[in-house]
Amino acid sequence: MHLLFVSDPLESFQTYKDTTFAMMREAQRRGHSLSACEPRQLVWQRGGLMQAQTRRIRLSGNAQDWFHTEATDVRPLRDFDAIVMRKDPPFDSEYFYATHLLEQAEREGARVFNRPRALRDHPEKLAILEFPQWIPPTLVTREAAAVRAFHAEHQDVILKPLDGMGGSGIFRVGSDGRNLGAIIETLNREGAQTLMVQKFLPEIAAGDKRVLVIGGVPVPYCLARIPQGGEVRGNLAAGGKGVAMPLSDADRKLAEALGPTLAARGLLLVGLDIIGTHLTEINVTSPTCFQEITDQTGCDVPALFMDALEAALARPVAAGA
Repeated sequence: MHLLFVSDPLESFQTYKDTTFAMMREAQRRGHSLSACEPRQLVWQRGGLMQAQTRRIRLSGNAQDWFHTEATDVRPLRDFDAIVMRKDPPFDSEYFYATHLLEQAEREGARVFNRPRALRDHPEKLAILEFPQWIPPTLVTREAAAVRAFHAEHQDVILKPLDGMGGSGIFRVGSDGRNLGAIIETLNREGAQTLMVQKFLPEIAAGDKRVLVIGGVPVPYCLARIPQGGEVRGNLAAGGKGVAMPLSDADRKLAEALGPTLAARGLLLVGLDIIGTHLTEINVTSPTCFQEITDQTGCDVPALFMDALEAALARPVAAGA
């Protein structure tokens, strides 16, 4: 197979932990060919096919100079056996436009994972609203008064922007309400921007667990991202410590409840964020933690992903999909 990875610039990869690199390495190990492009290199013109300026690459096995470019060319996206969309958040306007271009490629016969429409339909913080039985007390609003009322009810809350990533812009406000007004003003921009508020979950001390679901099936190990020092955030980008561990019965139950539904929508790879027994986020744009889980447990997550991708490509596309 020939796979095209749509990603951030290859030169920006930190290969010791990068999940897209781990996918590429496993694909090459299986004999598949690799190409890469960035979303900015997608092009469509009336009378032609959706295409991209691509680099055909080969991984070198050298940690420093980790890939070689074998050729560059402009190719229709439908010429590739699969397109793996791995552009990191934020889900901004350009990401949104890229999903539309990739959906046009689908109409022309390309196979894209995760499916572009599913990426648009599952914003990573708001996607949890579909599953209220699994989430903590949660409020989504622009209104400062509603935030204050929620805080008065729950006393200890987390406030976060809907477009944040890596733990950025997350605040905790305790029962004293200190700085609540200033935080609301910062996040909702005087009523111009929607934010999310959730009841604080003290189970965060044991980690914000990233549970990977591949092809609707949970990976048997998760990565608990444990806050360090005085931090309330467990995100690795915010200094959290990643500890791989087997799924708990509650983790597995939640993942098995959501996994088939999400997979049926074209989400081959999903990262569920779970604190205690509560779902806090559904990551679909570029879920990570493959290498951390594999390195600590021996569970070969890249192989599980490639198994699922190969199986998906072996199935015919459903009519109207």
